[in-house]
Amino acid sequence: MTGTVVELRRYALHPGARETLIELFDRELVEPQEAAGMQVLGQFRDLDDPDAFLWLRGFRDMATRAGALGAFYGGPVWREHRDAANATMIDSDNVLLLRPLEPSPGLRLDPRRRPPPDTTAAPPGLVVATICPLAASAGAEFAEFFARDVEPTLRDAGVDVVATFATEHSPNNFPALPVREGEEVFVWLSRFADQINLPATVADHTERPPETRWLRPTARSLLRGLPYS
Repeated sequence: MTGTVVELRRYALHPGARETLIELFDRELVEPQEAAGMQVLGQFRDLDDPDAFLWLRGFRDMATRAGALGAFYGGPVWREHRDAANATMIDSDNVLLLRPLEPSPGLRLDPRRRPPPDTTAAPPGLVVATICPLAASAGAEFAEFFARDVEPTLRDAGVDVVATFATEHSPNNFPALPVREGEEVFVWLSRFADQINLPATVADHTERPPETRWLRPTARSLLRGLPYS
C-alpha cells in the first residue's frame, strides 16, 4: 500500500544524535505507524550531512492520512517514545507532500521483506532523491520533459529510476505536522550500487538548481539501493 500521497521528510538533528534516532525509529516506530494505516517506505542517512535523517511514508489518500496520523500520534506508542525522538531533533518541518506519478512500480514495496527489528547491518547500495524546484505553472510541463528526455538518459546510464512525484496541492489536513506549502516541485527517486555523477540535464528547466540527496538506507528500510536484497 503506497497509495496516492507520500511525505518526504528531512529532519535536522542535534550533532551526534542521528544514530540514536535511527535505532529508536527502526526498533519502535515502524510497525506501529503501519498498524495505524500508513506505510513506512524508507529511512535513510544523508551522506552529505551527518546530522540529517530523511524518510518517506505513504498513504492511500488524504483522508486516510488524517486518520492514520491522528491514530498514531494520539496513541500509546508515540506517547511513550516522543520525548526521546524529539530530543534528537532541531527541526522536523522540512516536509514535502507529494503524489506519485504513474507508473511507480518501484514503490510497490512488500512489508514482509522488511528485516526484523533487531537487524542492525545496513543494506548495500544507495538511494538518491532529486528535488527540482519549479515555477508554479510548470509541473505538468516538467513531468513531460522528464519522461521524454531525462529518464531514458538515466536508464541508459544504468540508473534505476524508482518513482517520480509532483506536489500534492491538497491542504495539509494534519496541521500538527507542518509541511512546505506554496511550493511546486518535481521529485524523483533512483537507486545506485555506488555513488556516481548525475547528468546535469535539468537545471535549465528549474527555478533554482536541483537538490540532490545521496542516501544510505538504514537496516530496516524497505526502499534500498542496488543490488536489492
